[in-house]
Amino acid sequence: MKSLLFVIGLTLGLVSAQEFDCPEKNGFFPDPYQCDLYYKCTKGKAETKLCPDGLVFSDANSNKELCDIPSNVDCGDRKELQEPKPSKGCPRQNGYFKHPDPQACDKFYFCSDGIPNEHPCPPGLYFDEETSNCDWKEAVNRRCDQITKDVLDDGFACPEEEVMGPNGRALPHPTYPHPEDCQKFYICRNGVQPQKGSCPSGKVYNEDTFMCDEPEKVPGCENYYEGQPSDKNKLPKKA
Repeated sequence: MKSLLFVIGLTLGLVSAQEFDCPEKNGFFPDPYQCDLYYKCTKGKAETKLCPDGLVFSDANSNKELCDIPSNVDCGDRKELQEPKPSKGCPRQNGYFKHPDPQACDKFYFCSDGIPNEHPCPPGLYFDEETSNCDWKEAVNRRCDQITKDVLDDGFACPEEEVMGPNGRALPHPTYPHPEDCQKFYICRNGVQPQKGSCPSGKVYNEDTFMCDEPEKVPGCENYYEGQPSDKNKLPKKA
């Protein structure tokens, strides 16, 4: 294994631990060529260290051993990186990456140890891979002419317009009534990610208050539970 690392080091022009000259007797110091490679110096002796794939070494404080996402670290002339270890949905094992669907500009993947987790940007924002953040459409250098929307199995997709709450402010996670079932409703997480919701037994969804309410307070749903046995009338199950 050591010989393989030595060959890789020669190929990339990297400094081996034996060749690295510790700037101070103790601390953590960057490799001059590779951004995710660094050295732990103890009493002037260097030990080679490598950040997890996708992260790079932050040399802001030599007393701290810190690997961070590339957008948080200025690598300067340290351009080289270790060979990527991609997995499905993750170009590298760790970090924030654009969605594989080129039209899903408002979504991104957060990868941790090669496991992708899909996240939506807030409404009106696109994911910027250079900064690993969601930003205004005008500030992100991406073309998304037909945004791919998430659609539930019953065909519901989150509307684009904002929904104003009772206090006159836009709801961050607006809800919508089900077209046929008074007890059910939809939730749009961050305004873009649809999810099914349901009121507890005895309640129906009130689209005026965006909450579950008594049936008699919701026009058209007054008789929703008519003919259904209430919890009070249910007999206990026999042992």
